[in-house]
Amino acid sequence: MKNLYTEEFREIMKVNYDYTSMSSTRIEEIMNFARGINFERIGIAHCITFSNEAQILKQYFSKYFDVYTIDCKYGRITKKDIIGGTGGRILCNPAGQADYLNKKNTELNISMGLCVGHDMIFSKMSNGLVTNLFDKDFTNNNNMAEAISHIY
Repeated sequence: MKNLYTEEFREIMKVNYDYTSMSSTRIEEIMNFARGINFERIGIAHCITFSNEAQILKQYFSKYFDVYTIDCKYGRITKKDIIGGTGGRILCNPAGQADYLNKKNTELNISMGLCVGHDMIFSKMSNGLVTNLFDKDFTNNNNMAEAISHIY
């Protein structure tokens, strides 16, 4: 099992152990982790629906880091551009969000309310580590625990 952990993974595990606590919110955990690992640049890739929350988060993290936010409609790509067909509907652009943050050299990126699939593309394309702040689930007010109760 130990051979699964690279030096980078071991450092992540150590910082998590040393700088996080069960009495902190997820946002505080991200802050403590990023400070503990000495990151300088954080990215926030968010659904456009959560633009206000992204700005609040940017303000919070800006006390200690250079913070870059990018919404899902970045680049204004259309359905025709990406999946073909006709129509000018503007699609989400998770690969573009990752590319934007990669160019800003972010070391940690926060995925905030990205759609299923889009979050996967963003995570795969991101050069920086990715953590999730919350998932989009409008039916349950973004509460995944509530969503579980509906299938149980």
